[in-house]
Amino acid sequence: MKKVKLDIIGLSYSQTQSGAYALVLGEVNGRRRLPIIIGAFEAQAIAIEIEKMVPSRPLTHDLFKTFAQTYNVQITEILIYNLVEGVFFAKLICTDGESIQEIDARTSDAIALAVRFNATIYTYEFILSSAGIVIEGNDFLFLENMDNIPKDQGAEDIGASIPGTNYKSLSVEELNQKLQEAIAEEAYEKAARIRDELSKRNSA
Repeated sequence: MKKVKLDIIGLSYSQTQSGAYALVLGEVNGRRRLPIIIGAFEAQAIAIEIEKMVPSRPLTHDLFKTFAQTYNVQITEILIYNLVEGVFFAKLICTDGESIQEIDARTSDAIALAVRFNATIYTYEFILSSAGIVIEGNDFLFLENMDNIPKDQGAEDIGASIPGTNYKSLSVEELNQKLQEAIAEEAYEKAARIRDELSKRNSA
């Protein structure tokens, strides 16, 4: 089957569904986007690595990276290989330099590890054709209604765990102050939401 290379475009969150995040992947040299609903913890794990935030203590995915590298294991590729009943399935392609192993993983965990290992992300053409969204104009995709977007494994019960915060009424100076406070408190999910709001204003 034909594989399609993907880049991480960013994270989008819903103003109407608390705790609902979409990880937006984009086709390399193409206009199709692949949104995947993920949980707040997984969104945080991806966001802090993309934004190069430094937690005071290693998060789970950082610990996994250190453990793997201690034993000379590298993740070279992430493959989103199936979409069944609205749920994505992924696997890690790993090597110790002598053999290659495939390890089943939730898609969000796989992406969180991909950004830490600089691993290439792929999916199959049939998945991108069935679940992808064609974008014209803007490079990013902000999603309000996430009801019909396929989910990561374990993300079926997203909804009420994290209260939404409306940052639209705050000034840029206030947002930057709250961002620094959130990082100091290790509230990385909150920090990611503030960065999303700042990014939207910078691109306006």
